[in-house]
Amino acid sequence: MTHDVELPITTALELPGYVVRENLGVTFGLVVRSMGFNRNFVAGWKSLRQGEVTEFTDLLEDARRHAVDRLVANAKLLGATGIVAMRFDSSEMGNQLTEVVAYGTAVVVERADA
Repeated sequence: MTHDVELPITTALELPGYVVRENLGVTFGLVVRSMGFNRNFVAGWKSLRQGEVTEFTDLLEDARRHAVDRLVANAKLLGATGIVAMRFDSSEMGNQLTEVVAYGTAVVVERADA
């Protein structure tokens, strides 16, 4: 799950080296993940001591990558060639589920030197 390097993404409002030709609106990618009982049990024990809980870190990193993949797929459906103002948001749904959304503005861009 990696995003297409031909579709540049930035958290900034502009893409250096590109000119925005059209704003296509909001694009997003959403994923809801569960750790599963075994990993959640292990993570629960690890959270009793100080330090990183790698089970949660791994889950959230994977969820963010998956959300970005879906963000890119949605942007391409809109006809975008770039995404600006990309952000992440996440929330807990109950005790077992984590929602991660990647969102931004889908745009049509051209290289500035073109």
